[in-house]
Amino acid sequence: MSGPERHRRPYENVLGTIGWTPLIRLGRITAGIRTPVYGKAEFFNPGGSVKDRIGLPIIERAERDGSLKPGGTIVEGTSGNTGVGLALAAALKGYRCIFTMPDKMSQEKVRLLKAFGAEVIITPTAVPPDHPDNYVMMAKRIAKETPNAILANQFYNEANPQAHYDTTGPELWEQSEGRITHFVASAGTGGTITGVARFLKEKNPRIRIIAGDPAGSILADLWRTKGKSHGDGTPYKVEGIGQDKLPGTLDLSLVDDYRTVSDRDAFAMARRITREEGLFVGGSAGLIAHVALAVAREVDDPTAFVVTVLCDTGERYLSKLYNDEWMRENQMLDGDRVSIAQLLARKGGDAPALVSTAPGAPVRQALRLMTLHDVSQLPVLDQGDCVGSISEAVVSARALEEPKLLDATVSAVMEAPFPIVDGATPVEGVVKLLSRTNPAVLVRSAAGVQGIITRSDVLEFLMAR
Repeated sequence: MSGPERHRRPYENVLGTIGWTPLIRLGRITAGIRTPVYGKAEFFNPGGSVKDRIGLPIIERAERDGSLKPGGTIVEGTSGNTGVGLALAAALKGYRCIFTMPDKMSQEKVRLLKAFGAEVIITPTAVPPDHPDNYVMMAKRIAKETPNAILANQFYNEANPQAHYDTTGPELWEQSEGRITHFVASAGTGGTITGVARFLKEKNPRIRIIAGDPAGSILADLWRTKGKSHGDGTPYKVEGIGQDKLPGTLDLSLVDDYRTVSDRDAFAMARRITREEGLFVGGSAGLIAHVALAVAREVDDPTAFVVTVLCDTGERYLSKLYNDEWMRENQMLDGDRVSIAQLLARKGGDAPALVSTAPGAPVRQALRLMTLHDVSQLPVLDQGDCVGSISEAVVSARALEEPKLLDATVSAVMEAPFPIVDGATPVEGVVKLLSRTNPAVLVRSAAGVQGIITRSDVLEFLMAR
């Protein structure tokens, strides 16, 4: 059923709703970029991701070759989304599913697969690709040991790229009216980028295929070195794309450019797409869109037509990239910029915002003032200027040794003045001013000094945040 005919008639079952996802122009995140960028919104598929497209073809291929028999079991190592695509089809066809997943994947994906009735086995992420506990190796072993079971084998199954050659590529060609000039995607198995690239390059060899890769994956390096050398790969947080081993379903010769993107940039772009475009997407979509925007800026041509893949729904990542606490724990989200004036306004207690003394005041009076307001230091102000400071600990120790000091003036015992900072200064900008020898700063507004912030005030703020 072609795009314009979608949903005009009832479907036999949910599998008929897979594909013909909308192509949507990204108009806000591309502000200031002349080249138009469009997102292929794969989260409109019933299982919420581009992987819905390969589930049924993989199962039907196994049925045709006789390896999958009625009542059989489908086993696969998956980052989650392929599992959902397989589980959708398996539910209607009566097959059992067993999936292995690396432990870095979100709990939403695990629970979703279990909701479809699948058995999910979690494996460690930080193991080599040929380790028995690697999620792909474990899936192979389970498939071999389970009677009447097949391994879906998405990383080497030609039904994977063929599904995109048959559906995703033709959809993009029709939706763009043949005007597509750049296709930007990423590779986990490589099925999407390989299948789409084969179709589009047959239609127009000038169409450029651009791939994005997470920092830590080896695929971009393999492409750059033409497969001759690569590192071992390092862990990264983006799910579903990148690899520590070259998949058989990825044809690197079809890729015209390969770019590496950090987790931080990928997640930041995903959050922008959600908040600015109203399209709720996951981290892989953010990574690919980050590359697409860079390509669009470089092309700088309003007649070009850049397509990026919005791989899956952000609902799979509510506990991760859409969780500010998780993002901060992983150093991928800057804290809210709170100014020192805002911190001053948050201070509780009964003490005035600023308790001070004068150079000519008796030391005895200054100590009583500190006791009354339960503060450990005072700024010494003279006509609104901070000319010194007085510390309860230092003065008390000296007065015990020399009681006559209590009747001396503050100017005789005061120490260096506290630094004065503008109220608009971020809290983080004040931290470096606070030290063992400098316990506080004064906060200034247009009306003059308005309060004092101590080391303990800043520490409480940082702990609460």
